[in-house]
Amino acid sequence: MTSYRHHPDRIAALVQDDRVHRDLYLSEEIFALEQEHLFANTWVYLGHASQVPEPGDFVAQEIAGRPLLMVRQPDGAVHVLYNRCAHKGTQLVTDECGNTGRFFRCPYHAWTYKLDGAPLGVPLKNGYEGTQLKACESGQGLSVAKHVKVYRDFVFVRLAGTGPSFEDYFGEVLGAIDNMVDRSPEGKLTVGGGVLRNIVHCNWKMYLENINDTVHPMSTHESATKAAEALWEGHPPTDPKPMAMEQILPFGSGYEFFDKMGARVFANGHSVLGVNFSIHSNYAQLPEYEAAMRAAHGEERAAEILQRSPQNSVFYPSLSVKGSPQAIRVIRPLTANRTLVEAWSFRAAGAPALLFERAMSYNRLVFSPMSVVAHDDVHLFESIQQGLRAGGNEWVSLHRNFDVAELGQSTLTTNGTNELLMRNQFRAWAKSMVAGMEAAA
Repeated sequence: MTSYRHHPDRIAALVQDDRVHRDLYLSEEIFALEQEHLFANTWVYLGHASQVPEPGDFVAQEIAGRPLLMVRQPDGAVHVLYNRCAHKGTQLVTDECGNTGRFFRCPYHAWTYKLDGAPLGVPLKNGYEGTQLKACESGQGLSVAKHVKVYRDFVFVRLAGTGPSFEDYFGEVLGAIDNMVDRSPEGKLTVGGGVLRNIVHCNWKMYLENINDTVHPMSTHESATKAAEALWEGHPPTDPKPMAMEQILPFGSGYEFFDKMGARVFANGHSVLGVNFSIHSNYAQLPEYEAAMRAAHGEERAAEILQRSPQNSVFYPSLSVKGSPQAIRVIRPLTANRTLVEAWSFRAAGAPALLFERAMSYNRLVFSPMSVVAHDDVHLFESIQQGLRAGGNEWVSLHRNFDVAELGQSTLTTNGTNELLMRNQFRAWAKSMVAGMEAAA
């Protein structure tokens, strides 16, 4: 079996111009290297500031194998701490969220810390007099993530000490978050309705690339769209559709529709699918809401926001955003063949409740483990994970619409069925992996 550790050249060879090697999905060694050199060195989505509205509120999350805490401070700021007592390493909290009060208290030996991680107190204080505790790391309090960016309440973290700035890493794709937040006339979103979680027995890259796969809906989701079409058969085209029909029927729109929706790729693996239109473009209009948007943003900006409804915007490697409906998916890799997918819905301040209902409805219909759509995808993801272990062909094809002129281009606009969007992700993967390995050598 090929060893990849300390061999960035072997990592680079796994990603060719128009195909990738199956080890990217199967190898536990590569997964471990990804934790070290990809997820620690890039900007990864941690959570939304609305999840911690009050001082002492926290959300526990793991990124790149490191347990973290997103914590609201007394002054209103959001900090990210490592969830590890400075004494013996005990996790300070094991709940996924809650309120710790005015300080953190370790459940093992009762060491306490301020909300910003500064040391507060230790039992048997006299026992540490004359020791080196205060001079070493254990006496300095909790470790703090130094590279945190709160962008319009979306909280991202880069764990590595060096690397690209937040703005340089994401660049133009940040407009997708702006579009989503600005759908609130007040410019504010809050998480609502809890979260739908699904553990899929496949590699995380398989799920993330499928977000940009517009060819599969006609075959993979044929049963869901045929069922919806049968239920809606006989209704005049002018009849207002129930929300579920409005959201499911476009999945069967055909290859030409998905091809013409268009797409754009950016440096570092990011992309926007549906730059011309998408399956979300024809939701029922809401005149009062649109008037409120014009009053808040002006005629031109309001039109730009409301007319732009991309299919998916990928913030590589961890986040997919839908501006309308206002929903996100977060990809949390667990092992080489296990991925946690979270689907979150948002309320837009100053907007009608219908917008939030659309987000909740879409997540239930499409991303819930029990949905009529997700079970098709999950079955095939897990089938691919097994099928890649077969003998013979060791490569995964990404040839569709490959053009040698795309090589070296950081930003390109293309057709919606082009596998360039996937090739772009893997090129970013190889670049980050090689750079991280070389820097660590």
